[in-house]
Amino acid sequence: MAALAAASSAYAESGLASYYGGRGHSGEMTCAHRTRPMGSFVIVSYSGRSIRCRVNDRGPFVRGRVIDISVAAARALGIMKAGVVRVSLDGG
Repeated sequence: MAALAAASSAYAESGLASYYGGRGHSGEMTCAHRTRPMGSFVIVSYSGRSIRCRVNDRGPFVRGRVIDISVAAARALGIMKAGVVRVSLDGG
C-alpha cells in the first residue's frame, strides 16, 4: 500500500487543463498528456470533483497547460463553461 502511495505521489502535479475532441470514442474519459505512459490512468481533480481518465494521446502543446481532457471528462468535472481551469493530477 505504501509503495502505491509513493508511486502515486511521484506523478502528482497541478496546472491548467482544457478539453478537446481528440482521439477516443464519444463518452469515454480520456486525456492527452505529454509524458505519462500511453494507456495509464490519471486522476484529475477540480473544485471538489475527481475523474479517472486514460491517457490515449499526446499533448497539450499550449504553454502552461498540463493536460487536455475529453469532452466527457470535462462534463464530469463541470468545466465546459470555463474551458480552461487549474486542476491537480495524480496517478490513477
